[in-house]
Amino acid sequence: MGIFFDFEDVDAFTVGAVGRPGQRTFLIQARRGRERVTVKCEKQQAAAIAEHLRTVLNDLPPPDDRPMPAALELTPPIEAAFVLGAIGLGYERSTDRVLVQLDEFIPVDDEGEPELEVLEDRSRVRVHLTRGQVLAFCDQADATVAAGRPPCMWCSLPMDPDGHVCPRMN
Repeated sequence: MGIFFDFEDVDAFTVGAVGRPGQRTFLIQARRGRERVTVKCEKQQAAAIAEHLRTVLNDLPPPDDRPMPAALELTPPIEAAFVLGAIGLGYERSTDRVLVQLDEFIPVDDEGEPELEVLEDRSRVRVHLTRGQVLAFCDQADATVAAGRPPCMWCSLPMDPDGHVCPRMN
């Protein structure tokens, strides 16, 4: 059975990574008091969410609040409740909140159709964020993504700490 979290207010909405560069697992976490949910995502998903949230922020006044940097750290337990699939973003003008919806990844069959049993029972996390929380998430996502393996100056592929076989250097 799927889980459903709907946070009208959150203490923290953040992204982080565990593991060494090249083998990191990216996680998004929402917390309110003792209640928390963690969702596994791809590095590109974290970067895309931040990019789209910045677009939303560009149309709004600058935020008045910002969470403390320590609030953006992942907190245990960090076991993922599900793997991220579809992402929804929006803005609620009446509450001046940005809505972020994270849906569970749904596998598809050979014809590309979603598995109906899983689709009906998928997990979802919905959070309503202040503009300051959104900006802090974006900054945290940018820093987390950039903290990975540096790109090779010749081929732009990521370089492992143990070395790099560059296709441009033969």
